[in-house]
Amino acid sequence: MSVPPDPSIVRVPGDWHHFDVRANGVRFHAVEADGRWSADRPLVLLLHGFGEFWWSWRHQITALAEAGYRAVAVDLRGYGDTDKPPRGYDGWTLTGDTNGLVRSLGHTDATLVGHADGGLVCWATATLHPRVVNRIAVVASPHPRALRREVIRNRRQRSAFLTGFLRNQLPRVGERHLTRRDGAFIEEFFAERASNGWQDTDDYTETIRRNREAVQIPYVAHCSLEYQRWAFRSQFRPDGVRFMDLMNQRLHIPVLALRGREDPYILDHLMAASQRWAAHMDYRQVDGSGHFAHQEQPGQVTDHLVELLAREPF
Repeated sequence: MSVPPDPSIVRVPGDWHHFDVRANGVRFHAVEADGRWSADRPLVLLLHGFGEFWWSWRHQITALAEAGYRAVAVDLRGYGDTDKPPRGYDGWTLTGDTNGLVRSLGHTDATLVGHADGGLVCWATATLHPRVVNRIAVVASPHPRALRREVIRNRRQRSAFLTGFLRNQLPRVGERHLTRRDGAFIEEFFAERASNGWQDTDDYTETIRRNREAVQIPYVAHCSLEYQRWAFRSQFRPDGVRFMDLMNQRLHIPVLALRGREDPYILDHLMAASQRWAAHMDYRQVDGSGHFAHQEQPGQVTDHLVELLAREPF
C-alpha cells in the first residue's frame, strides 16, 4: 500500500508565498502573491470548488495583485493543508469561516470569488454576513435556491447534476470512489467537464496531477464529500429549511456570474435563473471554456474580475 501524501504537497512554489491564518476555530492554509501584501489594498478572497485546492486560482493570484488588489486564495475547510475537523461542513459554519477569514486577514470587508462549492459559500456569506462582503463573483455556481429549483423542475439539469451527487451520499462508498487508483476520479471528473482545448495543454496535465495528489491527503475525500452530504440531507431537516429560507432574499451588491459556454454540468438557464436573487447581477458566458473557466480561460476571467472590482459598491 502506498503512503498517503503529506498535506504540505499543496504548498507549491511560485510567484507567491504560503502562510497560515486562523478563523472560526480552524487553521487555514492561504496563498498570496510575493511582495504584494498590504492592508491598504482591497481584499479579494478566492474560494475553490469540489475536488480541488487553492491551486485552481494560480492565474488570478498574481494577475489581480498586478492590478492593485490583495488576492488571497485559501484551501477551504477540510482541503489541502487546512485543518480537517470532523464537523462544520454546513452552510452556517462555512459562512462563518469566510467571515472570520476576512477579519483575520486584517480587513473589514472583501470581494468574494468562488468556483462551484466555493461560489455557493460566496452567495451564502453575502446573505448571512453582508457587512463583510462588498461584491461577489461566482464561476459555475448558481444561487443555492436556483440550483434546488432547477434540479427539481428541469430533467436535463437534474440528470447532469444528481448522478454523482447521490452516489456520494453513501458513507465510505464515496470516499473509496474519490481515492481509488491514486485519485483517478479527479481525472474522470475534469475530463467530463472541461473543454477539449484545455485538455490538450500541459497546464491541464499538471492540474490533474496536483489534484489527484491532493485528494489522497488523509481525510480530504471525506471532508470534501461532507459539503455535498450536508447540502442533500439538510433539505429534509429543520436546519436546512431555515437556511434556505434565509437565502430567499435579494442581494443588493454587484454580482458577477460566469459560466463556461461549453459547461455540461451547470447549464445556461440555471446560471441565468440566479438573477432572481441578485438585484445587480451581470451574467456572462466565457467562450472556449467548460466548467473550470478561471483555469481554462484565465485571461478572460481575470478581465471580468477586474471590471467587477472597479465598480462602486451600492
